[in-house]
Amino acid sequence: MEFTEAYKQTGPCCFSPNSRYVAAAVDYRLVIRDTFSFKVVQLFSCLDKISFIEWALDSEYILCGLYKRPMIQAWSLTQPEWTCKIDEGPAGIAYARWSPDSRHILTTSEFQLRLTVWSLLNTACVHVQWPKHGSRGVCFTKDGKFAAICTRRDCKDYVNLLSCHSWEIMGTFAVDTVDLADIEYSPDDSALVIWDSALEYKVLIYSPDGRCLFKYQAYESGLGVKSVSWSPCGQFLAVGSYDQMLRVLNHLTWKTFAEFMHLSTVRAPCCAAVFKEVDEPLHLGMSELSLSEEFLQGNSDAAEEPYRVRYEIMEVPISLPFQKPQADKPNPKQGIGVMSWSNDSQYIYTRNDSMPTTLWIWDIHHLELAAILVQKDPIRAAAWDPTCTRLVLCTGSSHLYIWSPAGAYCVSNPLPQFSITDLKWNSDGSCLLLKDRDLFCCAAMPLLPESSEYSSDE
Repeated sequence: MEFTEAYKQTGPCCFSPNSRYVAAAVDYRLVIRDTFSFKVVQLFSCLDKISFIEWALDSEYILCGLYKRPMIQAWSLTQPEWTCKIDEGPAGIAYARWSPDSRHILTTSEFQLRLTVWSLLNTACVHVQWPKHGSRGVCFTKDGKFAAICTRRDCKDYVNLLSCHSWEIMGTFAVDTVDLADIEYSPDDSALVIWDSALEYKVLIYSPDGRCLFKYQAYESGLGVKSVSWSPCGQFLAVGSYDQMLRVLNHLTWKTFAEFMHLSTVRAPCCAAVFKEVDEPLHLGMSELSLSEEFLQGNSDAAEEPYRVRYEIMEVPISLPFQKPQADKPNPKQGIGVMSWSNDSQYIYTRNDSMPTTLWIWDIHHLELAAILVQKDPIRAAAWDPTCTRLVLCTGSSHLYIWSPAGAYCVSNPLPQFSITDLKWNSDGSCLLLKDRDLFCCAAMPLLPESSEYSSDE
């Protein structure tokens, strides 16, 4: 792996959808760099500190959320002199997003008073009253022709279907939820999944015309759904719950065909490889010993015992680090809070929030646990390679942790004092964006060989 030098950032950073650019917020400025040379190609000055950025799907425009104002500013890479400013006045702006055609911006006002669709082609705007949420409750079909927007009025949740061409409401239907949490189109646009808040276990499958196809409820009288995710192929729907179980439904009958438990003790029989992060002291020979300038100047960091990080394959039974949630506090840290599918829909990783240092990788084709990664520190972020079955995660240390079906290994970031707190792939899987508290860098990822054996201590 090759790493770039570190660049300054004070907030959001992300690749453009076409992978040609990387945008970084530096206080009031938006810095656009080319991903080949990492030279600055555009520099935009906003009116306040940038809280949020999002690229348009065509990579020609980018919006900046200035939530302290509150205000939205949008910029064009092909026409640097073009500017756009959106100010909702006293209503404020809680969230903003691009439409699939990259020529409209959707903003949600504070207190969910209204959702507004702003056109970049003319001064027209369309309002949808009483959106259910600020950043959630809106989804688009994969072809970009329709939008589903959740609203709430008279203590009842509704779904409004809009045409992304005219932004007219094509239809509205009520949904059987107590307090709708979110909505998502299936990858083939044939169904909508809607799930209720944590207080009511309810997952509803609707057709685009408003017919309820299936209602799923795993149990009653307990905290319910915590996360939901469609597989990229559209054949599976994963539901993570507060009872620390992952359930997978099929798209033909909408019945559950797999239930995976996240237990604090893993016992035989278990076919999964258990990788545990360990520190291994480096034993240097006399020829490798030297007094560095940092040591001579009294730098205490340089005097620390050198070591390398590697994975050690553990035998079962094994007890995993477990944190008992506090019963007297809301939003308990338990249940499947994070999950994501691999690009081929064969694997899904999960994290049980009461075991924040452990990542579980499940093989859906064989309906079994494929691997467990046990880290020293809580997992900050994990992401699948968008082009192959490779998973990268970080824990706030200076290392990257990489898993593939061939094995797992650790990679050290050569940049000094760089703690990786977040990571993102570009769209072609050739590069990773790594974030520190006030810096970012990029790492070129080698192509994953078809058949290779990775050592666990690379």
